[in-house]
Amino acid sequence: MRIKDIMTTDVKTVSEKSAINEAAKIMSEFQIGCLIVADKGLLEGIITERDIMREVVSKNRIPSDVKVQDVMTKEVVAVRPDMEIEEAAKIMSERKIKRLPVLYKNSIVGIVSSVDIVAAEPKMMEQIAGLVLFSSKQRAGAG
Repeated sequence: MRIKDIMTTDVKTVSEKSAINEAAKIMSEFQIGCLIVADKGLLEGIITERDIMREVVSKNRIPSDVKVQDVMTKEVVAVRPDMEIEEAAKIMSERKIKRLPVLYKNSIVGIVSSVDIVAAEPKMMEQIAGLVLFSSKQRAGAG
C-alpha cells in the first residue's frame, strides 16, 4: 500500500508570519495536532501542539507576540505519494516523528500520520509503537 492511498489531502496550513495564537486557533477548530507552514503551496516547516507548549506556554510567552517562524521546525522530513507505507513507518520510527508532509513536485499534496499507517496496516503497529512509547516517556519527563 502506498502513502497516496491513506494520506489526508485536506492539509491545513499557516504562514510563518502568523502569530502563534492564530495557529493554535486553527488547530483547535479542526481538532488537529499540527499545521504545515507553507508559502504559495511550498513547504517551509511544520508546527505542532508540542512546539507551542514547549516554546510558548512553558516559557510564559504571549502567544500573540510570537510568530510561527520562531517556533516551527524548519528541517522537515517529507515523503512522496508513491512511497510504500512501510518505508514511511520506518522513517517515522527512526526519526521519532509522528507526521510526514507528502510532497509531489515540491508541492504539498497531503499529510500522513502514524495513526493513518496503523489504521491502514495494523501489522505496522509494532514498528510505530516506539513513537507512542517515546512520546509517553517525554511527557513523563524521562526523555
